[in-house]
Amino acid sequence: MLAIINGVYRMGRVELEEKPVNIPDGSRVLITFIQSDGNIDLQSRGIDKEAAGELRSQLSMFAEDWDKPEMSVYDNYDLYKVNKI
Repeated sequence: MLAIINGVYRMGRVELEEKPVNIPDGSRVLITFIQSDGNIDLQSRGIDKEAAGELRSQLSMFAEDWDKPEMSVYDNYDLYKVNKI
């Protein structure tokens, strides 16, 4: 059986975002670490400089909302979701 569940590695432990369903205790797992530095390679996704500029322009109308202090909760959304803070 294959089940994919997102999680976060922190202090030597993997914190799952949700509890596995129908997976018996003692089941073997494979962990794949995904490096995320916040940078996205747009060219590898077929987005050139012109298209990126157009996207930036279209999304700029949301900047005011994104910069509100209360939106900082989304900076660590995965942590909040795992810990249900």
